[in-house]
Amino acid sequence: MFDHVSLQCDDLTASREFYETVLAPLGITVSMDFGTVLGLSGQDGVPKFWLGKQTTGGSQREIHVAFTAPNRSVVDKIYQAVRKLGAEVLHEPKEWPEYHPGYYAVFVRDPDSNNVEVVSHS
Repeated sequence: MFDHVSLQCDDLTASREFYETVLAPLGITVSMDFGTVLGLSGQDGVPKFWLGKQTTGGSQREIHVAFTAPNRSVVDKIYQAVRKLGAEVLHEPKEWPEYHPGYYAVFVRDPDSNNVEVVSHS
């Protein structure tokens, strides 16, 4: 559906720690580091998710980004990682039948107040 997504961050160091910790159970890591811009990728090594210092515009608006987990266990691992970071949990892991049967997700806030979801469709 998309080639890549890029978020501008107020504190790139804090965002890097958040996303490296939260996305580690999905096998997503920083694969490119240009100092003020980071490319994160999965097993294929091709960055699809980018983080960079805020350089344009004023205050940010909330963005919602959802990452696919292979199963509910990984969603639960990410929830535990977020709790260890002390990040805000918007919705603890649960099934959301109003989306569709088997939609199991956790919703959290990143350091820039974006709404980050990790979902399993199993």
